[in-house]
Amino acid sequence: MQSDIPDVLVVGGGNAALSAALMALESGASVRILEASPREWRGGNSMHTRNLRCMHDAPQDVLVEAYPEEEFWQDLLRVTGGITNEHLARLVIRSSATCRPWMRKHGVHFQPSLSGALHTARTNAFFMGGGKALINAYFRSAEALGARIDYDAEAVGLELDGGRFVAARVQFKQPDGSVREERVEARACVLACGGFESNIEWLREAWGVDAQGESPADNFLIRGTRYNRGVILQDLRDQGADIMGDATQAHMVAIDARAPLYDGGISTRIDAVSLGVVLNRDAKRFYDEGEDFWPKRYAIWGRLVALQPGQIGYCIIDAKAVGRFMPAVFPGIQAETLPELAAKLELDVEQFMRTLTEYNAACRVGTFNHTVLDDCHTEGVTPAKTHWARPIDKAPFYAYPLRPGVTFTYLCLKTDESTAVHFGGRPSPNLFSAGEVMAGNVLGKGYTAGVGMTIGTAFGRIAGTRAAAAALGFPGEDTARIIEERDRAAA
Repeated sequence: MQSDIPDVLVVGGGNAALSAALMALESGASVRILEASPREWRGGNSMHTRNLRCMHDAPQDVLVEAYPEEEFWQDLLRVTGGITNEHLARLVIRSSATCRPWMRKHGVHFQPSLSGALHTARTNAFFMGGGKALINAYFRSAEALGARIDYDAEAVGLELDGGRFVAARVQFKQPDGSVREERVEARACVLACGGFESNIEWLREAWGVDAQGESPADNFLIRGTRYNRGVILQDLRDQGADIMGDATQAHMVAIDARAPLYDGGISTRIDAVSLGVVLNRDAKRFYDEGEDFWPKRYAIWGRLVALQPGQIGYCIIDAKAVGRFMPAVFPGIQAETLPELAAKLELDVEQFMRTLTEYNAACRVGTFNHTVLDDCHTEGVTPAKTHWARPIDKAPFYAYPLRPGVTFTYLCLKTDESTAVHFGGRPSPNLFSAGEVMAGNVLGKGYTAGVGMTIGTAFGRIAGTRAAAAALGFPGEDTARIIEERDRAAA
């Protein structure tokens, strides 16, 4: 008779969790998945994603040209400022070259870079139907392979025995709104339950109070799921698990200030920054809008806005920029003159005009080309705009109000290539981690488009394979060989 105790318990329901579940199922393990959200909101932040950053040495179906390992590594090194584990980062990068046939096997389809998604045709493979389609495909595959899936099931604590996983304490939300608690045992466990970005209290604690006496976190918006509260991360920290990272570092993007508090997703991102200027509440510029291509540098802007007074910014463009960026979900605030626009934004009109006049006069327009690092730049103004600098002088004019949009936090469980959770430097024999809950090992700060899904896929597959081996009594199995064989079989 089959035991009620699963071989592998997977805590989470996003890309990393499902990658782990599928690999464990393929290894012959029984799997139970705990998803904190209701079924209709399943998938965590993964349902809001669009693509996977992929290394490739030659054109591959939907990917053009080449994106070799060293270039991928240098892109990651640059955005993180060196705050990354090179060994783990290169593991992620190399895995991205071979994982897509396995993903296709489980129902994921790819398409070329979307129109308007600049500079990603070479580096990123887009999911047909977006992240929601990927999540649905993985859940279908997991169900077909026999996984048990529980929704409205939040793990709120773990029972450990000297670093070994024994059971999870799980709260199940009932149809009437009440909560039933259950102790769920398993022979091994994979934690893929996200960061703490939807825990506003924890964000307030981490960010404290700024120079204006304000709590920056009070003005943050959460781009993704409301269910990533960091409960298990806190529980493990309290139980002595090794934690690493800066609690204020996160994948944080400048999004439309009119976005909802949760689940605004990709559509709330403002992609027009490099085509215009960004002002703060004092109607002053504060950073180089043309520093680099948008997919490489877009994720710095959430933190930049978070450090401004009131955590508010305003992206200002003119008619020349329209049609050159991914359309925003909310229309720009429009005016026929710049003073009128300033008034609509309730900014100081005199300072607004001083800033725009100085910027326009500083522009040195050469050959404008938004697909390359062109020669349009400013001179004699601080901060400089180093590329794509053109006067903002053609009506109508538009403004997009900006707030920091938190995607996921980087404070995380410390791990190594085994994905094991560590206690006092020693790896757990049967407790593993994947996805956002450990992504800070690779992402100490910064972000580049699609790398979160790459991290989740790589470490999810390792964690699931190792959890199955631990549960089935083969902890010494060669994980890399198993994954390589499955990729080759799926190709």
